[in-house]
Amino acid sequence: MTIAPETHRPVAGATVPPELWRVRLKQGVALLVGLVAAAAMMMLGIWQLEVYQEAGDRATQERIAAPPMDLRTVAPAGQAPNSAYGHTVTFSGHYLPQTQILVPDETIPGEYRVLIAFQQDDGPVVPVVRGVWSGAPESVPEAPTGTLGQRGVLMPAEPNDNRVLPPGQLSTVNLSALAQTWPAPMVSGFVTLSEPLAQTQGLAYELPEMPREGGELRNGAYAVQWWLFAAFAVALGIKMARDFHKEYMAEVAAAVTEQERQESDE
Repeated sequence: MTIAPETHRPVAGATVPPELWRVRLKQGVALLVGLVAAAAMMMLGIWQLEVYQEAGDRATQERIAAPPMDLRTVAPAGQAPNSAYGHTVTFSGHYLPQTQILVPDETIPGEYRVLIAFQQDDGPVVPVVRGVWSGAPESVPEAPTGTLGQRGVLMPAEPNDNRVLPPGQLSTVNLSALAQTWPAPMVSGFVTLSEPLAQTQGLAYELPEMPREGGELRNGAYAVQWWLFAAFAVALGIKMARDFHKEYMAEVAAAVTEQERQESDE
């Protein structure tokens, strides 16, 4: 009997070669191996991501817990205090109440960071996030008056996200926007007050989110790398299964051609 070549399903009445089950088994094994390998790589990627997050949190806490620095020394007005970002700083002077602005949270409606200008004893102004307020904007507690010694974490300026907001609100702590209305000179960065000071002023404290350092970013890149490997493992399993099918179809076609040749010779 002539063996008809298989396309996507056997032709009616044709004899299916006995080798087909072996091809299906090889295809199943290839797909299974690819899926198992991908699952293992996904788990490794998740683990690496957790390492990345834990390393970042640990580095942030270590910088904050380090001995405080004098803000006037590490961040003179007009100079970028790159090595001081993320560290606790101390400074003294007074708040400028008329400059207070609210920075609304993008994800939590009704929650705001309370931002205000603080003029240091020697003149330069530093933007200060007093804390976080949840409630009506008009009910934010007033800033304390008089000469004060303050303490907090020095942070780099944030990029503007161009959200349209009502007057008295700003989308991020963007120094370029603040410089248009606040007194000069201004420190290149802003300070998030410590938890005790924020609570003293009737506000909640929010742990600053620091930019990731080189080693931490490397761990994050490793996580992405594992996920790419997982996708490659699945793709390779699918390719091998297709190749097994193509080989089978080629063998069937060769067998049919050979049988037809033999029949014609007879």
